[in-house]
Amino acid sequence: MRFPNRPFLNLTILFYICLISIHLPLKAASSLAAWSLGNNGVLKLRTSPGTDLKAFYQSAEAGKGDRIWIDFPGELVRTRSLKGSGPIKEIRLGKPQTGLTRFVIEFQPFVSINPSKLQLVGISPDLWELKFVGLPIKGLKSISEGNISKTRTNRSNQRVSHSSSTIINLSDLPDFERGRYRVVIDPGHGGPDVGAVGIRGIRESEIVLDISLQVAQILEKKGVIVHLTRKSERDVDLPPRVVMANRLRANAFVSIHANASRSRSRDVNGIETFFYSGSKGFRLASLIQKEILQVSPGSPDRGVRRGRYFVIRRTNMPAVLVETGFVTGRLDSSRLSTASHRRMLAIAISKGILNYLKEVS
Repeated sequence: MRFPNRPFLNLTILFYICLISIHLPLKAASSLAAWSLGNNGVLKLRTSPGTDLKAFYQSAEAGKGDRIWIDFPGELVRTRSLKGSGPIKEIRLGKPQTGLTRFVIEFQPFVSINPSKLQLVGISPDLWELKFVGLPIKGLKSISEGNISKTRTNRSNQRVSHSSSTIINLSDLPDFERGRYRVVIDPGHGGPDVGAVGIRGIRESEIVLDISLQVAQILEKKGVIVHLTRKSERDVDLPPRVVMANRLRANAFVSIHANASRSRSRDVNGIETFFYSGSKGFRLASLIQKEILQVSPGSPDRGVRRGRYFVIRRTNMPAVLVETGFVTGRLDSSRLSTASHRRMLAIAISKGILNYLKEVS
């Protein structure tokens, strides 16, 4: 997420990995476990897995310098202030209200922060990073609390498997000459057609739009030209989606969805990817399915299957329809509702697409 010029939205679009969703009661311990600010101007945060953060920016006023702050679920044992160095005036950890931890960095009055350059990025199941681009680091000294690199465990006391650091590290994904490949990403549903509605009212159209926008961003960074069938919550009929892909002569078409159980059973969860025909369509689906399963441990593998969905049946290129989980399922819905897991899904889907393009190149 990019920081606007005023206190702003919750963190829903940037990098975020969730393997286990944890819902903290109001007076639970703070989900902020450790933090460090290096002398290179990079802030790192370690949190409970699945934590949803809210980030804010405030420009200088009333004798105070520019500030950023990040809110975490749960409460601190004690509030405190730490003196900064160089461009940092002060770091504060507080409790603005019951059930909330606030981490504040206040900059010196001579420092001007460009909020459009700020991105808080999740780089592992419980590790977040924020680079202060353009920050004058002269005189800045490293400061930290807690162990940033400590391994987290899941509820079964097994190490949270992130078997593929390559999924997280975008630099390890294939790069392509700009313009060589063209991919259409199709966020399912949209506008008045919200798709499936799941536990706690989560909506398929909103979930898949978030994932799709991130997939497009990642693929673009790797040199792929990306076209989205929709970029906002608006209604798009099925034929125009197909017409767009065919007109563009895309190399691949990927429609992104979230599933729902007809019985509304919360015990039904799982990942599945559909293709209509052809070995290339099957291969694209298989590569994407494989990557999504790696970031969705415990969610059943419902397989790569043939499907007759309009958008994959009428397209002229390898096309797949991805079901990222069940919004009605207890396990899947808790993950899909978190920005961190949606980011991980976006990376997994991107990796599947990029590996497919690498194979056919």
